[in-house]
Amino acid sequence: MNESTEIINEILQSIGVDTAYRTESLTLLEKGESRYLRDMKLNFTSTLTSEHLSTKECALLGLSTAINNNNVVLTKYFTAYAEAHGATAADIAEAAGCASLLASNNVFYRFRHFTQKEKYTQIPARIRMQLMMKPVTGKEFFELMSLAISAVNGCEMCVNAHEDSLIKLGTTEERVFDAVRIASLVTATGKIIF
Repeated sequence: MNESTEIINEILQSIGVDTAYRTESLTLLEKGESRYLRDMKLNFTSTLTSEHLSTKECALLGLSTAINNNNVVLTKYFTAYAEAHGATAADIAEAAGCASLLASNNVFYRFRHFTQKEKYTQIPARIRMQLMMKPVTGKEFFELMSLAISAVNGCEMCVNAHEDSLIKLGTTEERVFDAVRIASLVTATGKIIF
């Protein structure tokens, strides 16, 4: 067994997937004995902890990102990881709801931002967002998940709005940065394992 296969097996075991599992992209990295596999392993491991976020928060950010990205393997992993670190069924449902709500918001507000037509800002959005009003995970953390998903989805308007809300709520820039870092690394891992 070469080093690439060993690293792949370590990654798969850590996320609870059979070591026989392969995607086309994982196979390409393995055949090429890519040095990226070591980076991927370390990067993914770094999504599980933070100096500025609790382990539960890291898990819920990972979960919301995995759901946003339609990644079944990582959704299952982060659901179990969140549960193991104190997340309730309501917390987990909220992470799922956040991914869905922000998917609609990000498309809608990107459209408004791209067109820059005053008329579109005057027409009511008619997107129900009660989930944001009294989130079970708390207003600050829901905003953090919303920011991370908006960054993944590339909505500049939403990123700026959520970051502004977080700063006004007293969130540190380090917390904001770590939330986006985690979302970016979960997204990167999901390009290989899905």
